[in-house]
Order: sequence, then structure tokens, then C-alpha cells
Amino acid sequence: MAPLLWCLVLLAMVRVHEGSVADLVKGLPGQPDVSFKHYAGYVSVGPTSQRALFYWFFEAEREPEKKPLVLWLNGGPGCSSIGYGAAQELGPFLVRSMANLLFLEAPVGVGFSYTNRTSDLSELGDKQTAHDSYNFLLNWFTKFPQFKSHDFYITGESYAGHYVPQLAELIYERNKGSTKETYINFKGFMIGNAVLNDQTDQLGMLEYAWSHAIISDELYSAVRKECDSFKEQEEGGKPSKGCSPAVKAFLSAFDDIDIYSIYSPICLSSLSSRGSHRSSHLVRAPQLLSQHGFWHQKMRSQPAGYDPCTEEYATIYFNRPDVQRALHANGTHISYPYSLCSEVIRKWNDSPPSILSILKKLMNAGLRIWVYSGDTDGRVPVTSTRYSINAMKLKPREKRGKARDWGGWRAWYYKEQVAGWVVEYEEGLTLVTVRGAGHQVPAFAPDRSLSLVLHFLAGQPLPSGRSS
Repeated sequence: MAPLLWCLVLLAMVRVHEGSVADLVKGLPGQPDVSFKHYAGYVSVGPTSQRALFYWFFEAEREPEKKPLVLWLNGGPGCSSIGYGAAQELGPFLVRSMANLLFLEAPVGVGFSYTNRTSDLSELGDKQTAHDSYNFLLNWFTKFPQFKSHDFYITGESYAGHYVPQLAELIYERNKGSTKETYINFKGFMIGNAVLNDQTDQLGMLEYAWSHAIISDELYSAVRKECDSFKEQEEGGKPSKGCSPAVKAFLSAFDDIDIYSIYSPICLSSLSSRGSHRSSHLVRAPQLLSQHGFWHQKMRSQPAGYDPCTEEYATIYFNRPDVQRALHANGTHISYPYSLCSEVIRKWNDSPPSILSILKKLMNAGLRIWVYSGDTDGRVPVTSTRYSINAMKLKPREKRGKARDWGGWRAWYYKEQVAGWVVEYEEGLTLVTVRGAGHQVPAFAPDRSLSLVLHFLAGQPLPSGRSS
């Protein structure tokens, strides 16, 4: 190679290296020294530097060069993967990291991610989020080219039941006409307590509340009788005047418990300042519930997490100037304080009622797809997930002659205890429950969640017995 060309190649490598080194986090206030490297900073997602998404990336503790790369997305829409996923659920400060973990705050207006054009905040929706996240990945791989050839997976929870499959579909389609520079080595995705299909989501939510004795027989019957979404399935009728008070009563049944983890205590210190956690416009409801203003008022008051006050701790921590400096965050001095769920996104322009067709398409493409559900979540409960999966009419893999494997449904184990239940489908999807876990599964069951992720990444069935 000519000397001049060698110089150009080396110069490009140095610039890429400098880009990632500049984002190296050298220490966090109040946090212990760690054995892994982690990086945080911004990646531009527009044609200019007007819009940028914030990320936090952790290398695996051992042999990161041999481990897959996993992107984690939280939902909302509009809630932070940094404030929830990294800080409260599965970041390596909490659990041992066995993969390279990338947390992304998307879209702009979430967490530290920003836009210099206020009009961008009124143009957000599922499509824009998918395209911004895709452009982020392309530019992030330019900054970290050493991870470009790694197996790449996407994971997430809640409204990431939209984010993850939509981003996966976009990567799948763009890979068809990609160059070596733009190809992403995408292998599959996993989503938990995921918003998938409005009709079955709301039916499952109602039935979960009834089956767990949160609502009465009479209220259960009233909602099914009076509200159109249920009557359409049965009688083809229209909603009656009784629907609105029935829905209000249904949501009020969760007033004094945590809908995201029905057996956990609530954060008593936040009762005097309700409304500070999940903003009204961010926690999207199925169609029936979103027609009534009570939904937004209700969701605004519900904390979540194993320690019911972790949201308060995270909000305080990420608003500290010294923490922001350590993470290379908020360099543009955003005009509003950091919040776990965005206070500046007021409009969500597109959100399809169902994501099931995308799941089917990507199953047919041969991607690895797992859907998991913490079974004490009342917001996107296991009943909703099962109804949604059943709507796709998939065929379970059954082991003949096993009475405990009826319909392919079996227990899976961790440390000789039943960790949940699982069913594998011929079409390539795996459905998993996590016993005793709420909406944020890793926060409630970190060890079992790690086992779940490791088996997913390895493409291995979950343990079927105590000796597995």
C-alpha cells in the first residue's frame, strides 16, 4: 500500500479511536471502582448536529471482544433506558454483565437526548423513533467499529414491544441493500411485558385484575357489558353511557397499590407529590382505556421497581451536575431538568394498534424472538401477552408422552426452583414467564433474568428440570 494511503487509513483509525476514548467514563460520583470499561455521550441522528441521542455503553466484564452486543430500550413512549434499564434494572452496577450492553435514550426529548428545534418534539412517533434509533446505530458503529462484527441483539420492555420489533424490521429491510459499512449483524430480539396488540392487551388487563381479586365480579361484568371494545368481540354493539364510569372504577381499583407490581409496597414518600414520575402523555393505554381521561391521571401516580422509591433516587442522581459531567451529558444545557419519563414530549403521532404482523414477518425471516412476562405486573400482564401470542395462532412444540408438557407448556428452573414457565413454538417464537416478577423483570428477579438472557443469547432452551 502506498505510504500516503497508509497515512490516511491510520488517521481514520486514530479519529475513530479518539471518538470513543472521548466518551470513556473515568468514574461516577458515589459509585465504586469497576473492572469494566464504560462509555457515555452523544451520537448525532440528523443531517446536521441539531439532533442527538444519548447512550451509555458497558463492555462485558470478561473478554468483551468475544461477547455479543445487546441494545436495551425502555418504553413509555418517552421513558429513559438510562434511568430505568441501566440504573434500576440490568446495568452492570447491579448485576454481572455477560454481554456488551448498550442503553439508548430515544427519541429526542427523552432523558439527555435533545433537539435544537422545538418543532421536532411535536413530530415524534413510532416511525421517527425507529429511524432515529437506526441512524444512531450506524453512527455509533462508526465510533465503535470494533463491535461492528459482533452478533447484535435488541431487548426491551413495555412500549418497547413497539420500539424493538419496529427497529428490528427496519434493520432487516435495510440490511438487504446494505454495504459492508452499513450492514448490521442482527440476530434477534427479546421483549418483556410488551405492548403488542391493543385488543388483547386490554382484555388481558381486565381479566388479570379480576382473576387477582383486584376488582369485583360486578365491575368485571360491567366493563365487558358496557364498553364497545369487548362488545365488538361478542355482540357488535356500541359503548353505552355506563362505559365511562365502569372504566373509571376499574382504574380506581389500583389507587393504593402499584399496578406494575401488584404485591410490592408503594413509595410512601412520593404520595404527597404524585405526578412526578410517569407523565400523563407518556404511558400509552389500549384504545378503550385511552378514550377516558382517568387513564392518564391514574398512570401518572404509579411508581414502579423493586425498591418502590428507586425512581426518586435515580431522578435526583441524574440531575446532579457532577454526575452529568462524569457521563458527558447535558453539554448543551437543556432548559428542563432530567426526568425518567419525558416532560417535554406532548404529542405522539403514530402508534399502530397491533405489532403482531411484524412479529410474524420477522419469525418467517428466521430471527430469534423471545417474549417474556413477569407475572405480577398488572399493567401489561401475562394474560395480555398470552392472548396476544394466541392471536397469531402459532403451533406449540410438544414432547409426546409428557403429562406436564401439555400444549408445550412447561416449567423452567433456576437453582433447583421453578423460575417460571415457557412454551416454544414451531414458527420460532419462545414465550417465557418469570415467576414473582413485576413489570420491570430484571429489578425483581436479577439472577433469573440473567439466566434468561444468557439462554436467549446462546439460543438454548431454558432448563427443564432441577438438574439442568
